[in-house]
Parts: sequence; structure tokens; C-alpha cells
Amino acid sequence: MRKVLITGVSTGLGAALAEALLRRGDAVYAIGQHENRAFANRPGYYFLPADLSDVEMIPENIKAFIDRHNFDLAILNAGILGDIREMDQFTLPEIREVMDLNVWANKQIIDTLDRHARPKQVVAVSSGAAVNGSKGWGPYSISKAALNMMIKVYAAEKPWTHYSAIAPGVVLTPMLEKILHREDEKEFPSIRRIKDGPILRPETAAERFLTACEAALRHPSGTFLDVRKMDL
Repeated sequence: MRKVLITGVSTGLGAALAEALLRRGDAVYAIGQHENRAFANRPGYYFLPADLSDVEMIPENIKAFIDRHNFDLAILNAGILGDIREMDQFTLPEIREVMDLNVWANKQIIDTLDRHARPKQVVAVSSGAAVNGSKGWGPYSISKAALNMMIKVYAAEKPWTHYSAIAPGVVLTPMLEKILHREDEKEFPSIRRIKDGPILRPETAAERFLTACEAALRHPSGTFLDVRKMDL
């Protein structure tokens, strides 16, 4: 039985990942702002309520929960999209909110894990937006690009843990549904491309993502991978 840490398990990909791991017989240690009642009283499921947007308090809030568990895998899934609009329409506080959760919260988690739990593998949930640079996706794209580079730096500095950033493809999550209901496709062509492309159910995406996590161990630590370009 493996021990796996996951952040952001309330809905979407995180919830599907937790379900898939529990079915495999793994122990799931979940951190999130809201508890998913579907996992209440499930054997092998442990939940810590924590507001990861409160970046400064993360080490203190999660230390006891993760201490000395020596996780086989940590999946950094929690994140925020923000709005879709042109870059000059975002205020700095709005950009900081996205950066805090998508980048700096993960830094705090990685540092706390390294000090108290020393995981074998850390996988950050990234996005194709990290390299696409599409109109309207400014703060989110910048945050995921920064996340990818942060993972690469940690890989160079902490060789005892294998690090990866993996884009799961387009997954039908509450975050995506918000985009699909927009009607300004001419202004933001990426919305039409998303609607026209393959959209995975969370359950399907979770299985592919976990397979990608295993495959990532065959790549150098610090690599950014996209499941849509992997032979899974």
C-alpha cells in the first residue's frame, strides 16, 4: 500500500484521483479547503481542512498532518484559473491571488514535505497553458510556467525526490465548465478550440494522469510532460 498526498480533492480531477487511488488500495492524505463528503469514513482516506490561499500559514497548518509519513507520491493539484480577459485588465492583487495558490502555496508544501516527510515523488499538476501563451489566459499561463520552472529548480536542488510537472489535458471540471459557458469565442479563440477538442471526464483523466505519474519516473527529474503527447 502506497501513501499518497493530494491537494485540492473537493471536486474535479483531485476528487477523481483520490477515488482512483483508494480503489487501488492506496492510502490518501488529502488537503483542501472543503471536505468531499463522498470520501467520509472511507478506509485509507485522511483529510486535513486547510486554506492554501493563506500561503504564510501553510507550513504550520500541514506539518503535523504530514510529519514522518514518507509519502510515495505527492500530487500538487490545488489551483485557481482566475478570469479570462486581456492582461492589461488584471489588477496586481488579482494576479497575486493566482500566483499565490498556483505557485507559492506549492513552494510552501514542497518545502514542508521535504523537511518532514521526504516524499519519493512529487508531481505538480501543470497545464498546456504554461507554453501556449493564449490570449486571455495571462495570470494562469504565467503561474503554470512559473510552476514548471520551480519544479525544475527543485529537481536540481533535491535529488533524493523525483519531481515532475504534468499537464493532464482538458478535463471537465467546474473550472472548465465556467469557460465553456462563455460566449465570447471570437474575442478569445482558445475557448472555441477547447470546445472543439477532446474533453476528458475526470475519472478518465485521473487514470491517465496516474499512469503518467508512473511514466514520469522514466524521465529526468524536473521534466514537464503533457499527457496528450505521452505514449500511455
